[in-house]
Amino acid sequence: MKLTQKLKESKKTLFSIEILPPLKGKSIQSIYDSIDPLMEFKPAFVDVTYHREEYIYKKRDGGYLEKVSIRKRPGTVGICAAIMNKYDVEAVPHIICGGFTKEETENALIDLQFLGVDNVLALRGDSIKTEPAFVPEPGGHPYALDLVKQISAMNKGFYLDDEMKDAAPTNFCMGIAGYPEKHFEAPNLTSDLNYLKAKVDAGAEYIVTQMFFDNKKYFDFVDLCRKNGINVPIIPGLKILSSKKQIIALPKIFHIDIPQPFYESLEKCKDDKQILEAGIKWCIQQSKELVKANVPCLHFYTMGASEATKQVAKEVF
Repeated sequence: MKLTQKLKESKKTLFSIEILPPLKGKSIQSIYDSIDPLMEFKPAFVDVTYHREEYIYKKRDGGYLEKVSIRKRPGTVGICAAIMNKYDVEAVPHIICGGFTKEETENALIDLQFLGVDNVLALRGDSIKTEPAFVPEPGGHPYALDLVKQISAMNKGFYLDDEMKDAAPTNFCMGIAGYPEKHFEAPNLTSDLNYLKAKVDAGAEYIVTQMFFDNKKYFDFVDLCRKNGINVPIIPGLKILSSKKQIIALPKIFHIDIPQPFYESLEKCKDDKQILEAGIKWCIQQSKELVKANVPCLHFYTMGASEATKQVAKEVF
């Protein structure tokens, strides 16, 4: 079922989660172990992130360096199929530009269509660690907008091979990312909203936001979207802050602010256990305010922290 249909039919705020594929060498059971504790809250969907290949240089005989591809996590397509088979829940794979040619993207989407996956999240993706900025794959897409256009074309029956006759259209419900505190590469919020609207106009049907800790940033973002003609559902993304390291890392990596009242409570914590307790308390407060505002869904970036997410969900749903 398309997520937009689920959101439309629901009379209350839905619950959803995002998970990481397990590290290479771990079994699918590690995924099940992170999802099992949350199934009592009946997630509307489970997002599965995609981690592209990275490269290292190994020194070989003769002194030359060989570029070697490494893949730390299994593929998202197979994980989505396993989740749907076990839990009878909608799995939403991340489809990214980085590391894919247009042909590889098309083939992945065809596989997903065959598996009965109805929803995808279209993203540009991050640059790899060895690159100072995002570099598209040769023959791939430089921007998420281009990826959205390819998926929209497939939904209309247009494939890369324009000589194909009577090609069956795909039927993906497509989501995209939104940034209440602005994408770090955008010169300003206005330009960021213009890019967001272009993706919606090209066929995106819902938005999932980057994590935020200040609900006002989300409410202001939604208001700006509506004023700029972006009228699709906007799902807030939430993260439970759980360690002292994250106090510095999350704002740096994701370019987000920690509100002063929250930061003051974190400063009083003596260890990571107390940090987690403060993070859960803040997330419960955030969640209750968002539910009261009738947001369509609360989307939790679990990062494998099922127990913390469960504590929040128990208080909210």
